[in-house]
Amino acid sequence: MADLRELGEQVHVELWVSLAALLRSYTAVHGLNGNRQATIEHDENRILARHKEKWLELKRKVATITWQRENGTWGTLELTQDSRLRGVGMIPAEEEMDMAAEAWARDLMLELPR
Repeated sequence: MADLRELGEQVHVELWVSLAALLRSYTAVHGLNGNRQATIEHDENRILARHKEKWLELKRKVATITWQRENGTWGTLELTQDSRLRGVGMIPAEEEMDMAAEAWARDLMLELPR
C-alpha cells in the first residue's frame, strides 16, 4: 500500500513541476508584446508567480492545492493524476491544468491602459 502512495506522490510532484513550467511559459508568451516578464519561483510544495503588483501563490499538500491572489481571493483545487484541476466545494468543476495555467498567466500579465 505504501508503494502506491509513493507512486501517487511522485506523479503529483511531476505534475506540480509541470504546472510551474506552464505558468512560466504562458506568462512569457503574454508578456512578449509589451516586453514584460513575470517571476516564477517554485519548490515541491509552493509556486509563486509575480508580475509588478500582481501575484498568485499556489501551495500543494499531496493532491490538494490552495491558491491565493494579491486581492485576497483564494480557493482550493485537487490536482488529479490525469493532469486536471478539480474545484473543491459547491461547484466541483474540472479544467485541464494547461488551461488553468494560461488563464492565471493572462490575468497576471494583463495591464490595463492608463
